[in-house]
Amino acid sequence: MSKVKTAYFCQHCGTQSPKWVGKCPNCGEWNSFVEEIIQKQESGAAGIRTTQKLSKPRPIHDLQSAQLPRYPIVDQELNRVLGGGLVPGSLILFGGEPGIGKSTLMLQLALKQLNLSVLYVSGEESEEQIRMRAERLGLENPRCLVLMETSLENILLHAEEIKPDVLIIDSIQTLASQNIESSPGSVSQVRECASRMMKFSKETNTVVFLIGHITKEGTLAGPKVLEHMVDTVLQFEGDRHHIYRLMRTTKNRFGSTNELGIYEMQGAGLREVANPSEILIHSQTDDLTGAAIAATLEGARPLLVEIQALVSTAVYGTPQRSTTGFDVRRLNMLLAVLEKKCGFRLAMKDVFLNIAGGMRLEDPAMDLAVITAILSSNAEIAIPKLTCFAGEVGLSGEIRPVTRIDSRIAEATKLGFEEIYVSKYNKGLDGFSKKIKVIPVEKVGDLFSRIFG
Repeated sequence: MSKVKTAYFCQHCGTQSPKWVGKCPNCGEWNSFVEEIIQKQESGAAGIRTTQKLSKPRPIHDLQSAQLPRYPIVDQELNRVLGGGLVPGSLILFGGEPGIGKSTLMLQLALKQLNLSVLYVSGEESEEQIRMRAERLGLENPRCLVLMETSLENILLHAEEIKPDVLIIDSIQTLASQNIESSPGSVSQVRECASRMMKFSKETNTVVFLIGHITKEGTLAGPKVLEHMVDTVLQFEGDRHHIYRLMRTTKNRFGSTNELGIYEMQGAGLREVANPSEILIHSQTDDLTGAAIAATLEGARPLLVEIQALVSTAVYGTPQRSTTGFDVRRLNMLLAVLEKKCGFRLAMKDVFLNIAGGMRLEDPAMDLAVITAILSSNAEIAIPKLTCFAGEVGLSGEIRPVTRIDSRIAEATKLGFEEIYVSKYNKGLDGFSKKIKVIPVEKVGDLFSRIFG
């Protein structure tokens, strides 16, 4: 009998080592190496390699290009994020925090997609739990088959027999292969199962969804090679205390990585939000100080979000700087610009900033709305209604131009806004609709004098 061969793998990044080490040399994590039994190489592997057909190098102009066919998706938000539908033979990794709604969204997709045959494999829930969830969603699909299994070989056996158009695995961390003797969820098992699923997807032109877990740092659990193997990586984000969920794509071989899908969590499942600007803006009846509307972009999608700011005298020696949904370092930079270049005394005041609706955005075009909300709260003067802002603030206090200003102005016009403040250096400001007044400003001082007098 041959000796069992083992190796040590980092459970954080998947780095392999012949012996145990305290600190991972790749990711720097401590006590993350675990001993696992690795698969022995077959004695006839060399002979198999020589019998395979070798590919020959060819000039790039001789390669054929073809438009990839796609399966249209009923879920328009997912359809947009994926780039226009499901590509046959694609492997999609879908990750998110526990309880965020990953299984609910995938089950909705399986039950709504009546034009495709779907095999939903669950290794975490029982048949009764899935049936209860389907009844709560109020959906039925006779072409959707459900399988409770964690053995990779059994799943592939059923999939080869059923030949589904879409295969959903919930989740990749629960699968185990007979070729690997380590426990499910280990680096070796995740890598082996993902590799076999990728091979099955490419050979049979089956769309495979792999639901993945998230670590406490917010990254996908398992080896980093998992994200390199798949065609698309989807991230499901949100806060349990808010009803809105955001779907982003961090990798997409068949489309753009700049798209965003927004869902609303309800008792009957996840509802697509077709016009997120209407739900992200609070329609108050009274004038409120410290609230400004920013015309931002998330990918190719224009959004209007409400920026809320609160400025108060610091009770303790060190003033607080707290943000929700906004980069606190950028807030400190904007406060320094207001202090140094514009003469506003905010160094000894607490500043709290919030993006309404639980959104997390990084568009620099929100700078103009952020400083306007801060100045409004500091001066206790309300910003005029039906006014929004789109501009980046530079370190010299100048208002810099932003991209796709036409899309931002069009979104503001559609929602009934009457004024929008933009950078003076944005080109092509003439010729917009008469329904909205475009006000160009050059510096923060010009903005303050126009709004607050």
